[in-house]
This record gives sequence, structure tokens and C-alpha cells, in this order.
Amino acid sequence: MAVPSIFDDVYVIDADTHLTEPHDLWSSRAPAEFRERLPRVLPDSNGTPTWVVDGVELSKAGGAAVIKADGSKVFGTQFFGLGIEDVHAGAYSIADRISTMDELGVWAQIIYPNTFGLGGQTFAKLADPELRLLTVKIFNDAMAEMQDQSADRLVPMAALPWWDVDVAVAEVERAHGLGLRGINTTTAPHQHGLPDLGEPYWNPLWAACSSLGLPINFHIGAAESDIDWFGTVGWPSLGLDQKLAVGSGMLYLNNASCLANMVFSGVLERFPTLQIVSVESGVGWIPFFMQALDHQAGELPPGTLDYLSMPPSEYFRRQIHACFWFERTGLAAAIDALGSEHIMFETDYPHPTCTYPNGLDLAAEALSGLEPRVRRNLMGDNAARLYHIPTPERSGS
Repeated sequence: MAVPSIFDDVYVIDADTHLTEPHDLWSSRAPAEFRERLPRVLPDSNGTPTWVVDGVELSKAGGAAVIKADGSKVFGTQFFGLGIEDVHAGAYSIADRISTMDELGVWAQIIYPNTFGLGGQTFAKLADPELRLLTVKIFNDAMAEMQDQSADRLVPMAALPWWDVDVAVAEVERAHGLGLRGINTTTAPHQHGLPDLGEPYWNPLWAACSSLGLPINFHIGAAESDIDWFGTVGWPSLGLDQKLAVGSGMLYLNNASCLANMVFSGVLERFPTLQIVSVESGVGWIPFFMQALDHQAGELPPGTLDYLSMPPSEYFRRQIHACFWFERTGLAAAIDALGSEHIMFETDYPHPTCTYPNGLDLAAEALSGLEPRVRRNLMGDNAARLYHIPTPERSGS
């Protein structure tokens, strides 16, 4: 597959892709006494492969991909019926993922999960704290193995045991020791009886991630209340495919509330080197939102925000990053508002809405009027800096 010539001098890094967890990810690494309790795939009463944890059915063990085994792409709700045996091996196999990346012209990919929610929020369904933590640790061990086996071309984000800040800090430090480059977590621990992320309770976590240089990644749909494709978002009269389109479109915007809360709670003021990534949310809405938050700050009574040293928009420019994939207009305004070093390219491979197989063609159209330095930033250099991803030296550099 030909790579657009404007990316000849770029090592492209795809900042949002997903792993269809192999069915033996946990069972092959489980201590003997936990082998029957940790996540494994068993047939349900209808014979459907299902993730089962400690005897409880968690979710269908589907393919979690819209790319079929032959490389063709399915659309709409058709992917619901695909099992792991039906989807392209690049969804779950390291070697096949690397081969696919080579075909598409992508040097490295950031990897996010499926089975326990896009922000790990579904870990809450595991009642046993010991089992819950072991599930996280084995996942992170597997992700570190993947990163090593891919020679740093697959860069998974570490899952966070978000239900206890001390446990979370310990796992952040362990994940960093394993070589993992960022943290993926839920946006809403308060929905599970914990303090919200703006409370001082979480200060040790922000301090640890700041000191270790690990960005916090908030993927869309990282809370139970956000992942609503077919519930209240689409009107009842719509068909399933139409509800999927409406729900997915609204899902992109859910991260706006998380970013606003991170600013107005003072987290970014207290931890000025902490970096936040809004994943799979797009960037076109961000200039408006930055202006909206500045405007709303100006509408508050004097003294209300004395604990902030800057307007809300300045925290965005200093500490918040976001990703684009299908957008072909509005990038110039986002770059002007957020800065060219805070926007990254993604494809969402192999999920619904992914731009496979022509993600680079769409990006080339969107970036054609920008100078080479800005293109390099968005398509790879920003992600390489943020996640400490090594890339080969460019010829002539």
C-alpha cells in the first residue's frame, strides 16, 4: 500500500488502536491456584464464547474488530456477529499487527484494551480485591511482553487499579519498571463510591505519574455512564445502525466534561507537569470548548477561581493532548488553539469508526496545507516525545 509522499520524512505513530485480548492472555500466565478464577473464555448457555471471571459471565468474547480475516471491512452493526476467529489476526496477534502496520505505513501504535472497558471501569465487577489486582497485574505483564516482543513498535498503556490510590501508585511504579509508557484509567471512580479525580485523595497518583513522566490517558467511553451507544442517546424510533452512528458521535464529546473538571478542580494547577491525553475524541470541538471555558470562568463571582493561576485555556495548551483521525477540516483552528505539539494522529484500528485501510490518505488530505514540521509533529513526533518511543534516525538527520 502506497504511503502518501508528504509523509516520506515521518515515522508515523498511531496514537489510538486496540487489542482484541487473546483468549489465553490470563490463563496462560495465571498462578495455579487462580487459573479457574481469572478471566478465561467459556461457552455460555447458547454456546457463545464468553469472558468468565470467578464463575461470573463478564461479556461476550467477540472479535472486537471490523476487519475480517480476509482484510475486508464490515460496517455498522455487522461486527457484532464476528468472533475472534472471524477477524483479522492483526487484531490480536503481535506478528500480524506488525505486518499490517508495515503494509499501512505506520511505525508504532499506542494500544488500548477491550475486555475490561476502555478505561478499565469494568474491573469494578470483580468483587475479590486480590483477584481484581491480580487481573490488572497479569494484564500489565502481558502488555510489557508485547512491547518488548515488538521492539517498542506496539506501546500499550498500563491498566490502573483505580479502586485504591495506594494500590494504584504501587502499580504505576511497577508498570514504569516494566517499561510501560503511560496509564489508562476511568474518568469516573466516583461512580463506584470513591472520591472524584479532583479530590486530594488522588494527589499521590498525580505526583507519581508526574515524577515518572507517565501521561494519563482518558479514552472515550471510560466510565459506565459514558458508554451508551443504544440507550438514551439515539431516539427509540431509530434503527440499530442509526443508533450506533448517533451514539458513537456523541461518545466522542464525553471527554469534554472530564477535561473541564481536571482544569476547574485544580489538578493541573497543583501538578503542572502532569500530561493528560483525550483519546479518540477528535480535535475540532476543542477551540470552541477552550473559549467556552474561558468565558464561563469570566462569568463567575470574583474570587471563585483564585486557586487557578491561569485561564482554563492555558492549562489546555500546557498539559492537554488530543487525537484526530477522520477530521479533514478544522485542524488549523485546533492547532492554533491547542498548539502543534499537543495533537496526535490516530486510526482507532480495528474498532468501528476506524479509518482502515486509508487512514494515511485521509490524514494527507487534512494536513496538505501545513508546513512539514507541523505535519511531523502531528503524525509522529508528538507521540514519540510524549510516550518516549524510539524511532530510527531520518536520512540526512
